[in-house]
Order: sequence, then structure tokens, then C-alpha cells
Amino acid sequence: MKIEQIIWKEGTGWLSAQRKLAGSAQLVLLFGAPELIARNTTFAEIKEIYPGAYVFGCSTSGNICGSQILDDTLVATAAQFEYTRIAGAHIVRAESSFSAGRDLARALPHEDLTHVLVLSDGLNVNGNQFMGALLAELPAQVAVTGGLAGDGNGFEKTYVISNEVTDSHVVAALGLYGQRLKVAYSTQGGWDAFGPERLVTRSRGNVLYEMDGRSALELYKLYLGDLAKDLPAAGMSFPLNLRSREGDIPVIRTVLGINEDGGLVFGGDIPEGTYVRLMKANYDRLIQGAHSAAENCRISADKAELALLISCTARRYVLKQRTEEEVEAVQQVFDHDTVLTGFYSFGEICPHGMGGPAEFHNQSMTITTLTEE
Repeated sequence: MKIEQIIWKEGTGWLSAQRKLAGSAQLVLLFGAPELIARNTTFAEIKEIYPGAYVFGCSTSGNICGSQILDDTLVATAAQFEYTRIAGAHIVRAESSFSAGRDLARALPHEDLTHVLVLSDGLNVNGNQFMGALLAELPAQVAVTGGLAGDGNGFEKTYVISNEVTDSHVVAALGLYGQRLKVAYSTQGGWDAFGPERLVTRSRGNVLYEMDGRSALELYKLYLGDLAKDLPAAGMSFPLNLRSREGDIPVIRTVLGINEDGGLVFGGDIPEGTYVRLMKANYDRLIQGAHSAAENCRISADKAELALLISCTARRYVLKQRTEEEVEAVQQVFDHDTVLTGFYSFGEICPHGMGGPAEFHNQSMTITTLTEE
């Protein structure tokens, strides 16, 4: 596999030392600020540089390029495969999140399918329903990783690119085909749990109303103390650890807002009957979590030619000026010739371990590595 990256910046346009893959790249992963992704000329510019490539990407809350985190830019990562085939599919304005996942999986050819990368609208798709339907239609042995598009701190409109389509309300998949492709993936958090575990006694989808029969909003205010005045933004520093049964590996859910009737809106479903526990930021553990995700990938695959990093925008909110440290921690694990790309998202998609079913996450660093053997 051959890989190169180019960056678009205001005033300079597309920057690159060289464009050796201009005529041979089969894939371009394109991540960028929402207003730049939405430009009518963005897709045309990339196709002019890489005319034979399938363009797959989304708007973000920050782009990852090597060890850098870039705003107000476009980052294009072009790949030329030697043995791997690709196929893309997308669904625009589906009737429901369930039908979006079902129809997207059916649109991809399944024969010889090795892995699926998924990108989704970050604001209008229920990640749990979407993933449940997607996995039900894909072959059981095929793993899925990916994430939800972002739009900085706007939470207004996100975009997904699936070759000629660039729009909001889009879900897209990239199928990777062939037995010579080695894929590894891992997701890690790094948060500290505190306070008692509580039963979810009233919720609707991703809106939480009561824990142990008490108002979820009031319990949050109790635990946050003086920080409660900064809700819902302060909730990003205090996500929930969620599990269904004893022994389950928990997933993390992030507070995104407060609705009109006092319910806490999260970045994923909080079903009634599940158990939740508040978590708080531990900066060193968040960075170590990113490092551990990279280590897990390295254990599963000795070599990584391309590493796709998808980290939650809430981690960036919490880590602030230390955010680049989590990307640097990942880079330290891989060889110098491993190309890092990715973005900060409104949700992450990854199995908990190699071979397991994909889960929808918040507040996690998710890494997918690709290499051809």
C-alpha cells in the first residue's frame, strides 16, 4: 500500500511536497471543517488531483494529520492498494436510523468482504439503532469501525462524503475486500468512575429522565456542585458508564443537552433497566487510554501502514491544550512510516475487542489500522 497526505489551508490552497499517487490512488479519505466540506468545489478539487479515487469522508470537530490536530482545514489521505478492492455505498435521508443501517448493509457486496468503514451524519442518526440494523445484515465475521461526523462546536449540521454525494442526513460505508488486507482495531476510554451505580428507571431513547426513581438532572446537579451552572457543557466532563448486565463491558455516554421537560440528552441510547455510573476526567488516564488503544492494535497486527484515529469531540473539550498529547501517544506506538489520519467526532463505532460485535461509543479513542501482506 502506498499512502500520501495533502492539506488545504485558507490562503495557500492544497499543500503537498509531492503528489506521487495523483494518477493511481483508489481511495481518498477526506476530513475537514464543515464549511469546507460543504463547498461545491471541494469534491471537484480532489477529483482533479486524484481522478481515479473513491472519495470517502466527513465534516469534523478537528482533523488529525500525523501528530497534529488541525482546524479550518481539509486533510486528504490518498491510498493506492496493491491487493485490496474497495466498494462504497450510501443512503440519503433514510426513513429511520434502523432502515438506514439495514439498507446500507444490503447495498454493499458481501462476497470476499474483509472490513467495513462507516461514516454517519452526527446529529440526525440514532447510533444504536443504526448499528443494530447494519450488523444484522452484514456477514457475522465482518467487523465494522467508523464514526459520526462533527461540526466543530456548532451541533447544527454535519456532512458525509460518499464519492459524488456530499450532504447532511447521509450514512455511508466503505467495503474493503481481499484476504491480503490485515485490519486491527481497538477502542479505549480512560475515565474514572465515582459515586454509586444507579438503575435507569425512566428514559426514552437517548433522553434520560430518572435514575433510581430520582430526577437525573437533579442528581447531576448534586454531583457537579458549583459546576452545575455550566450544564449541559459541563456534562462533557462527566459522562455516564452504562452496562446492561453484570459482567458486561460498559460503554460511555456523553451529555449533549437538556430538553424542554428536564431530560438529559445523551449521545446514544440509555435504555430503561440498564445500570449507569458517573465518570470524571483523569487527564493522564485519557491519554493513556489512547496509547492503550494503539498498543492493542499493534498486538493484533505487527505492522500498520495506515492508522485511522476517531476520537470524541468531548475528549477534546475536556483535554483542551493537552489534546495533541493523546495523538502523540498513539504515534509513539507505531513505526515512523505509519500514516496517521482521522478526526474528532460526535460518536465512535468499534468492537470492544478483535472479533466482537461493533458498539456505538462516546468519549473514546478508536483506532483502525490497515496494512497489506
